[in-house]
This record gives sequence, structure tokens and C-alpha cells, in this order.
Amino acid sequence: MKVANKSGDTAATTASNKLSVPEANGRAGTEFMLVNWLKAVAAQLIVLHHLAFYGPMADHARTLLPEVMDWLADPARFAVQVFLVIGGFLAAKSLSPEGRAGLVRPRAALWRRYVKLAPPFLAATLLAALASAWAAAWMTHDSISAPATFAQLCAHAVLLHGVLGYESLSAGAWYVAIDFQLYAALALMLWLGGRVAGTRPLPWLMPCAVALGIAASLFYFNLDAGWDDWAPYFFGSYGLGVMAWWAGDRSRKGGAVALLAALAVLPVLAALVLDFRDRIALALAVAGLLFLFGRLRALPNGPAASAASWLGRISYAIFLVHFPVCLVVNAAFTRFVPAEPAWQLLGMLGAWGASLAAGAAFYRWVEMPLGRMVRSAATRVAAPAWKGSRQRCAREVACAKKKGQPRRLAEMGEGNALLLSVYCRAPTCLCLLSCACLVKPA
Repeated sequence: MKVANKSGDTAATTASNKLSVPEANGRAGTEFMLVNWLKAVAAQLIVLHHLAFYGPMADHARTLLPEVMDWLADPARFAVQVFLVIGGFLAAKSLSPEGRAGLVRPRAALWRRYVKLAPPFLAATLLAALASAWAAAWMTHDSISAPATFAQLCAHAVLLHGVLGYESLSAGAWYVAIDFQLYAALALMLWLGGRVAGTRPLPWLMPCAVALGIAASLFYFNLDAGWDDWAPYFFGSYGLGVMAWWAGDRSRKGGAVALLAALAVLPVLAALVLDFRDRIALALAVAGLLFLFGRLRALPNGPAASAASWLGRISYAIFLVHFPVCLVVNAAFTRFVPAEPAWQLLGMLGAWGASLAAGAAFYRWVEMPLGRMVRSAATRVAAPAWKGSRQRCAREVACAKKKGQPRRLAEMGEGNALLLSVYCRAPTCLCLLSCACLVKPA
């Protein structure tokens, strides 16, 4: 399959959005409206980017709108930076709203994230494999993947396809794995920070650690394309989102906010002086917007706000299914429609609309029901271990409160007791899948 550039610089796998997986960001009906708007606009750019980059329709339609097609095929891919920054912003909100060190149950947090990402991703991966087979019957093009192997599917299931060198079955599959890596990296940093801090109040430990991670990413890892299957390559943008959430806390004093902003911005500016990268400058601008307005909540009143809210809610589903939809539409227009620019441009617009419709359907009929099924199955599997896990979590909650950890952080332990008991049984399945991935054909 022909591949686009990751985050706008390396010709490795693809660029897409995974659209920072939608988070529950509402309270009493209110939502983070800026987050909704950013996701809605960036999502459309990513879909249009893939339409312009993959498939023959864009090749034919380019004669009508050459400058637009060139922009969609290249600069539009930078929209992935929006999702990286938003991902860090929402991860900080979820894992450490106050920016303090410590995470009671890091494994449970990781399992919760995996369960959120992987089941719909695997369903969409199977859909992409079927779409490739269908499209191959109608056209020959390098955007069509080879038939999927069992090991390749296993690698996707455990989010290790890029690390193990397997071809992605869908544009943007790399981002799901990277999102999980970045979330895991932040969770690990918080847990290690808690170990280092102990009972001592060290409010600046985590901001300094994240700032150091941003600097390491931008001054070293992000300059080497060989790291683009790993979280450190993208941590500069992700860390900016984390710092934007912490600095945007209105309860902080002005001096603390200024110091947090300096910790985030100065390494980025220095890295841009050393080697200017458009994508990093865009990430800095998005982080600045989130710092200023990201925490503002409002009801999605009016058609535009409601549309942005709806697109944000189904953004992960759109990300997952838009590529197979576009691939099939490309194949259909290649086989059955005249290769005239006007007809092919109409096909691109139709594929865009079909991607949104398919995303809405996937969200309603696959992502949401699948999530309920996984949670229900987790409850049944974990039932025998629930009582003991709850008792252990209660003890750790009490210990966390004595250590002065934030109340919400301490109470996470008891709330995740069920997930923890599932996690204790999950590694067996994941290890079997990982072993299957390692049996890679020559």
C-alpha cells in the first residue's frame, strides 16, 4: 500500500488522525467546545488528505484544482498534530488533572485505554482487509494492501504492527498504536513520579519531567525518522497538550502559570531555531489555543456547535472507517465511471460524504455496542476476582490518601478494581497474540 508521511516528514507508514480518541468531556451537558471545533475541522482535513493522496480519483481530478489537490496531499497532513496535542490535553485531564505525581493503578489505566482503542480498531482493520480485497477486483493500485495474514492481524490487535514492521492495513493505523504508546508513557511517568516523590509534596516534579520529555523528543527523537514507530518521536506535540491542560488551570497563581508556560514553550522555540518544522510550530499554536480556551465549557447550542459536537463524538469512528470507504469508492469510480476530471472530482466528494455517514453508522452500530459487550464480558470474567481486588484497592486508596495524593487520584483505585481484576487475566491473551505476531513470514 502506498504510504503518506507520518506527522508530515517521513515516508514511512501513513498520516492520519486517529483523532485523539474521543473522550467524555462533558459535565451536566456542557462540552469543551474548542476541542470539538478543532477535532471537527482537523478530521475533515485528514479525510480529504487521504482522498487526495490515495487512489486514482485524485490523479484525474487534479487537473481541475491542482493547487487545492497539492495542498490537501501535502500540508493538510499536518492536521495530525492537532490530534496529538488534543490527545495529550485530554490524557492529562484523565490521568492527572492537577499535574501531581502518582498513579494508583497504572496497569488498570492502560488496560482501560487498550479496551477503548483496540476492539473497534480490530473491527475496522478487518473491514479494511475486506475493502482491499473488494477494491483489488476492480482496480490495480498501490494503495491496495496485500491480503492480510494471521500474524499481521495479530500484530494490529496488540497495536504492535509498526514496531514489528508489518504493513498497515489502513491509513492511520499507525496512530492508534502511537496514541496508546503516548498514553502509556504519560501513565508510566506519573507512576514513577509518585515513587520518587513518596510522601513529599513535589508539585513541579511532573511538569519538569514532561518538559524534559518534550525537549528530548524535539532535540533528538523527532529529528530521526527511524523513531517514527515509537512514542518519543511524537512526545513533543503530545507533551505540549499535557502542559496546556496543567497551565490552563484557573486556580493556579499567575506566576505558576507563567512558569508552566515557559517550561513548555522555551524548549519548543529553541528546537524550532535549531531546525524549523512546520508541524511542531502548528502543535505549539494549537497548544496555545487550548491553554487559553481549551477548558471553556458550553452547551452545543446552534447548528454549527451541534455539528461540531457530533463530529467530535464520532471522530474515532470516522478515522477508523474512512479509508476502506474511500478505497472502495475509488475502485468503483475507476471501474464504472468515465475517467474525466469532473466525474472523478464528484467521486471524491461522494467518498467524503460516505466516510462521514459510515463513521456515524460505525459509531452507533459497532463502536458503542462493542464497547458495551467488552465491558459486560469483562464483568463476567472478573467476577471471581472482584472481591479480592476491591479489598486491595481499598487499602491502596487509604494509603494514597495518607500520602497526600489528590482525592480524585486516590479514588481511582477503587473505581478501577474491576478493570484491574480483568487486567490480571488479560496478559495471557495478549502474550499469545504477541507470539503469533513474531512468527513473521520472510
